[in-house]
Amino acid sequence: MQKLIGWFSARKTNQNNRTARRRIDLGEALPPYPVYAIGDVHGCLSLLKQAEEAIARDIDGNGKSGMVILLGDFVDRGPASSQVLDHLIKPSRLGLKRLPLCGNHDDIFLKFLDDPDQNREWLALGGEQTLMSYGIDIHHLGSRHKGRGANLQDLLAEAVPAAHREFLETLPVSLRVGQMIFVHAGIRPGIPFDDQSDEDLMWIREPFLNLGPQLPHTFVIHGHTPSPAPDLGPSRVGIDTGAFYTGKLTILKIDGEQTRFL
Repeated sequence: MQKLIGWFSARKTNQNNRTARRRIDLGEALPPYPVYAIGDVHGCLSLLKQAEEAIARDIDGNGKSGMVILLGDFVDRGPASSQVLDHLIKPSRLGLKRLPLCGNHDDIFLKFLDDPDQNREWLALGGEQTLMSYGIDIHHLGSRHKGRGANLQDLLAEAVPAAHREFLETLPVSLRVGQMIFVHAGIRPGIPFDDQSDEDLMWIREPFLNLGPQLPHTFVIHGHTPSPAPDLGPSRVGIDTGAFYTGKLTILKIDGEQTRFL
C-alpha cells in the first residue's frame, strides 16, 4: 500500500508535464432536457447495457430525449473492459446521446500502454483483468519473457486497437452545466474550478467527501468512491455503487429541479 501511495504522489508531482484534458462547459442555464448520470462501470458490460436500456425506456415513457453522462472508470476489475470500450466507441444502438468522462483507471491504463515499466502498479488495481479482456495473460507472459517491458509493449501495441487508445486519449475530464459539475472523483474544496488539477478531478477523496466543493452555486455529481448505495454529502452526490462487487450500476436522473434514481 505504501508503494502505491508513493506512486500516486509522484504522479501528482508530474501533473504539470502532461497535456490537460478537455473540460466541457454548457453554460449557466439548466438544460431543457433530462440528464442521466451512470456510475463506475469497471468492465461490467452487461450492467452497462442494462442501465442504457433502463434509460431508453425512461426516455420513451416521457417523450423527452436526454444526455447520458458516464462518470469514468470503464476498465479494470470486471471481465469485459475491452468490450466496454468497444461498446462506447460505437454509436448507441438505442439512440442515446452519450458523453463519457475520464476516470483514474482509464487514465492509468493509457499511461500503461505508453510505458508499462513505469506504470506496472496499475496491474494491482485491476489491470490484470483488463489485459485478460484483450487476450493477454500477464503471468504467462512473465514466465516466457521474464516480464521484460519491451516485449509487453510490443504485445500491447498489437492487442489494443488504435481506436481504444484514441478513445482514452480524448476523454474529457469534466462536464459543467448550470450549477452541476459532473466529474469522476470530485474537486478540491474551495478552489475555483478553473484552477483544479486534472489529477484531483480524477483521484480526490478527502477532504472533498467530507467538506464538499465549498464553492457557491455548485453541486457535484461524481463516482470513484464506492458505497453500497448512492452517497449524498454536502453539495455532492456519489453514485459509484461498486458495480463489479455488488452487481449494482447506479443511474441518477436530473430533470430540471427534480432528481431520482432509476
